[in-house]
Amino acid sequence: MILITGNLGYIGQRMTRFFQKQGHEVSGIDSQLYRGCDFSNGAPPLTKQLIKDVRDVTAADLKGAQTVIHLAALSTDYLGEMNPALTYDINETASVKLAELSREAGVERYIFSSSCSLYGVADNARPIDEAGKLNPLTAYAKAKANAEEQIVRLANDDFHPVLMRNATVYGVSPAIRLDLVVNVMVACAMLKNEVTIFGDGEHWRPLVHVEDLCRAFQAVHEAPVEAIHNQAFNVGVPDENYQVKDIALRVKEALPEQDVAMMFTPGEGGRTYRVDCSKLGAVIPSYQPQWNLDSGIQELIAAYREKGLSLQGFESDKFFRIKRIKSLMQEQVLNEDLRFSS
Repeated sequence: MILITGNLGYIGQRMTRFFQKQGHEVSGIDSQLYRGCDFSNGAPPLTKQLIKDVRDVTAADLKGAQTVIHLAALSTDYLGEMNPALTYDINETASVKLAELSREAGVERYIFSSSCSLYGVADNARPIDEAGKLNPLTAYAKAKANAEEQIVRLANDDFHPVLMRNATVYGVSPAIRLDLVVNVMVACAMLKNEVTIFGDGEHWRPLVHVEDLCRAFQAVHEAPVEAIHNQAFNVGVPDENYQVKDIALRVKEALPEQDVAMMFTPGEGGRTYRVDCSKLGAVIPSYQPQWNLDSGIQELIAAYREKGLSLQGFESDKFFRIKRIKSLMQEQVLNEDLRFSS
């Protein structure tokens, strides 16, 4: 059995459905922090669904799982900077504790969803691989880096951690996020006839479609343990590193019937790195990505049209993580520890 934490989130819902279609038994743990934020129908019901904060998980909750996929986290830099101490508590301390509990419960594989943001600002002369220097800039990235360092120490002959450093994810999900660069650019282009680029747009981002991310996690789940034991993998597509201004241009070109303006706004572009994602496919040849930026943009356009995404819906808090959390806190539904008040 595969147990996915954060299974009701953006990646989690698509990953749950993906593994179910492959014939795997899936269970989930999720706090339902983003309940009511569905974009479309989610995955079929699970045999076992725990509604529980990842900070409160016990070893008993993990019994029977062969693989634990740990997705649950505060998922953006902006959320991380809103409360750095809470970010370390959830993204670092709880992640390490979950790994310890997984080992105690007899879980064989602990697949930790990390991030390429660990590389921060890197030399873009050549793509950075898994041996490259980590340079985390934000609380989110620092917490992920700290968690990685501690998780690998737990490895033994029976417990096999894997660190998945995900590229920037895009694509359709039942719990879609519009605070991700490709997803939000397509929405803005369709609804506002413009895409906004912070800074000069020359900062680099590696991209991966959410379904290809699922394929990567499937490959690691199914690979021989000697191939993945205590390994770090950059999760993306070798040819899918883009400057942000080029992502915007691809979005503009995908909507020729609209006069989409590219709006450059003064400011810092933030982190920038080109990433070498070749290791995963070399180690596990079954990992064969199927998507690229252009096909992903077309998928998003079709989904937004089919579901009738409106400007009102776009400007609400429903699809933006930090806006949603701030709303729930203002309404006193969530307390300062991001726990439900009742």
